[in-house]
Amino acid sequence: MTAEHAPARWKAVVSYDGTNYGGWQVQPGRITVQGKLEDAVEQLTRKRVRVHCSGRTDTGVHARGQVVHMDLDTRIKPHGMIEGLNRYLPDDIRVESARIMPSTFDARFSATGKEYRYFIWNGPVLPAWARLYRAHVRKPLDIAAMRDAASVLTGRHDFSSFCANPGHERDPVRTVNRITVSRRGPDITIRVDGEGFLYKMVRSLAGYLIRVGQGDLPVSSAHAFLQSRERTARVPTAPAKGLFLWRVRYGRR
Repeated sequence: MTAEHAPARWKAVVSYDGTNYGGWQVQPGRITVQGKLEDAVEQLTRKRVRVHCSGRTDTGVHARGQVVHMDLDTRIKPHGMIEGLNRYLPDDIRVESARIMPSTFDARFSATGKEYRYFIWNGPVLPAWARLYRAHVRKPLDIAAMRDAASVLTGRHDFSSFCANPGHERDPVRTVNRITVSRRGPDITIRVDGEGFLYKMVRSLAGYLIRVGQGDLPVSSAHAFLQSRERTARVPTAPAKGLFLWRVRYGRR
């Protein structure tokens, strides 16, 4: 009789197109990224385990560098784990890398920061290729004004005004290391890097910066919203399809 190996803590980096999924988290009656990953693990290893992520993404949100961990008793090597899981996963979810970590590693609690990117197509016609991955804004955007507002929002603040469920967070204070706004032709990218984020906070920041860029809100309103600590309709939540979880950071920046 062969003794079983002790479960190993696996870390994997996963990318996915969130268009066809009801977000990351397993939910009754919905197709989710977590559910597809757990199904693939079971098909490959004949074991049902929970796959934990660095942070849940909402319906329609994409990921270039989601990080997950799971505990598995298996002899499969890292290259076999990558190839095997991708064999059982749909084409819009890919395991990019996998390796065994110390048992203390946790995809969520070991993370020291995350970078999200929000993509906007600022032109009269949204190209067909961009329809699932860009928020479409026809009105010209003032990039300089968006950058000025972004600089006000950088730092450690109470971001209640940029949370989609204000009052439900135990601590609404977060540190945003940097927010940059760049343009390449009609393609605009908002990069947000921080230690952690409130519910739909990045999409709210993007929605606010879009309004500033359109001239609907002055740059000075950034201070006012931070100080009010109240969510209003003047801070919209930008569409999910423009948002990507770009990378998760562990250890030093």
